[in-house]
Formats: sequence, structure tokens, C-alpha cells
Amino acid sequence: MEKVTRDEVLRLHAQICKALADPSRLWIIVELRHRSRTVGDLSRAIGASQPMTSRHLAVLREKGIVQAERDGSFVRYSVADRRVLTAVDLLLDVLTTQLARQGARSTAARRLRPALRSA
Repeated sequence: MEKVTRDEVLRLHAQICKALADPSRLWIIVELRHRSRTVGDLSRAIGASQPMTSRHLAVLREKGIVQAERDGSFVRYSVADRRVLTAVDLLLDVLTTQLARQGARSTAARRLRPALRSA
């Protein structure tokens, strides 16, 4: 068995974070929280064109964050590992705490966190 180095693990970590660094891709993950969806469903939900949504899905699929399954003439996407949802929620918790420390008057992060969990 080949030994994985610390640098390889950190490089993979950075690649996953880079894939999650786009708001549209985060919304796609949120939209996939409770059920699989087609590109058309997702593009309407996130307010992006189907080609742009497909490109975002390709990035997420390449990094193993989402998976695709053929359903007749459609392809349905779902979250490949549910722990990604936990990671997104955890980051929102951190963001909420940081905003509170800064005395931010905006409640957007606090409102967004429950919305994402129930989405």
C-alpha cells in the first residue's frame, strides 16, 4: 500500500476547499441536502443558466462532492458524502460567531444558517 504524504493530504484538502469557494456551488450543495435534483431543477433553484449550473456540477463531481445517476433521460445529482453538509453548517456557525464578535448588525448569517439546514 502506498503511503500518502502530509503534502498530498493538504493539497487534496485545498482542492476541496477551492471547489466549495463559489457561492453558486454552495447553493447547489444546499439544494441537494434532502433529495437528488436534475440540472434544470438546480439551475432554477440557484438562479443560474443550465450551462453554468452544469459547469459548477462538473467541478463538484470532479472533486467527489456530488455524484450523478442516470434516471431515464435525466441525470440526477446528489451529495456524495453527507459530511460535506456538516462541514458547510460548521463554517456557517463560525461565520455567525465572527460577525457577532465584530458587532455586525446584519442578521443574514444567523438567518441563513437555519435556512440552509432546512433547505
